[in-house]
Amino acid sequence: MNRAFSIAEEHPPREGMTISTVSGLRAETKVSYFSLGRGTDVSAESYPTEMLCIGAGGTGRFALGAGADGKEVELGEGEALVVPKDTLCGIAAREGFVYTEVIAKGELQMNEAVKTGEVFKLAELAPYEKDSVVNVDVVSNEGFKFVVMAFDEGTGLSPHRAPGDALIFALEGKGVIGYEGQDHPIEAGENFRFATGGLHSVTANGKFKMALLLTLK
Repeated sequence: MNRAFSIAEEHPPREGMTISTVSGLRAETKVSYFSLGRGTDVSAESYPTEMLCIGAGGTGRFALGAGADGKEVELGEGEALVVPKDTLCGIAAREGFVYTEVIAKGELQMNEAVKTGEVFKLAELAPYEKDSVVNVDVVSNEGFKFVVMAFDEGTGLSPHRAPGDALIFALEGKGVIGYEGQDHPIEAGENFRFATGGLHSVTANGKFKMALLLTLK
């Protein structure tokens, strides 16, 4: 998909339906898009590794754990949540909810600012620095890396090739993605996908923040 797109618009919630779609990223890491229609839910289940959820549209209620130790948190657009391993997690939508789910093989290494079971705003993890590009590792393991980047006005990344399939989440402001010789404007709320080895660059149009999900194997 050599264009900017919106996960939320490409996978809109359908009345009375819960829809899961494989992202198409070629990797050991399982990346899927979920759309929950108004009043629908995903039954509680647990995984032997942590699960990363990234809000794309609407708001979802995550019921984590069970009994006295259980709690509920809400996840919205531009926010993320790391669900603890071996923890029951049910998800429900009042008015419709779209999110990206990342299930990796193996334990995650996490930034100290990120706590499992707590929602965090992605754009707040990386501050702007004058004339600089700031990169903050959020979570990672041998199979993938998820980072947040802040580009000051006039900064960017020179053309380079990714070692694996990748997915951009534009969080704040506007930028231009160069991909295989063509420029693609992108703004907050949109996404862009790279194939392994795809030649790409990033240029900020003013101040710009984005998250990057990079698969490594």
